[in-house]
Amino acid sequence: MKVLDLHGTTHDDADRLVENFILLHPLPVEIITGKSMRMKDIVGGIIKKYNMTYEQKFYWNPGSIIVREK
Repeated sequence: MKVLDLHGTTHDDADRLVENFILLHPLPVEIITGKSMRMKDIVGGIIKKYNMTYEQKFYWNPGSIIVREK
């Protein structure tokens, strides 16, 4: 499974990176958002835009999600 780590990525760059990542790699993929609620909102919006779904990788780590086909 491919992984995109957004640590150190600006919010302005995140939307383009996430969109390219989920469109260019076979699902499922993992995206590490970190703790930033804004980053999670950006990622969630892009996932919703492409009618995909996601879940936390582990319940104790809300900063890592798995993106899947709906």
